[in-house]
Amino acid sequence: MQKLTPVERSALRAEAHGLKPVVIIGEAGLTPSVMKEISASLDSHGLIKVRVFGDDREMRTEIYENICTELQAHPVQHIGKLLVIYRPKKEVVKERSTKSGKGMREVTIVKASASGTKRPSVTKVMIKGNERVTEGGSIKRAKPRQKSTKKSVLA
Repeated sequence: MQKLTPVERSALRAEAHGLKPVVIIGEAGLTPSVMKEISASLDSHGLIKVRVFGDDREMRTEIYENICTELQAHPVQHIGKLLVIYRPKKEVVKERSTKSGKGMREVTIVKASASGTKRPSVTKVMIKGNERVTEGGSIKRAKPRQKSTKKSVLA
């Protein structure tokens, strides 16, 4: 794993300034469940703060080094009882469900009768991803996204 450059570390410190600690290490120390939580937090956030309770600075430094070596993370900052750790987020590819085909979904439309005395009519319709059902039960396509006139002039 590459080391962070001073410029990268400085930028990460600035970004971490507004963060709150997501993991707190108590008197039990660095247990496997705490390591698992730190790893999960790094996967989802990338940059986290960890608070370590205890007055022994050497113990906090040892915990900091253990976390970074075991989780292949970068040490960013260690101030008092706060540790700032960085690991690039893992790119997760989400698979789309293909239950009803490509962008199609089945919608049930219930329309009340005109006179109000008869049963409502129920119809099942397949609509595309860019369509929606209005309150009246009709299907409308989404409007095309408006383009900025300023951006088209500048480009």
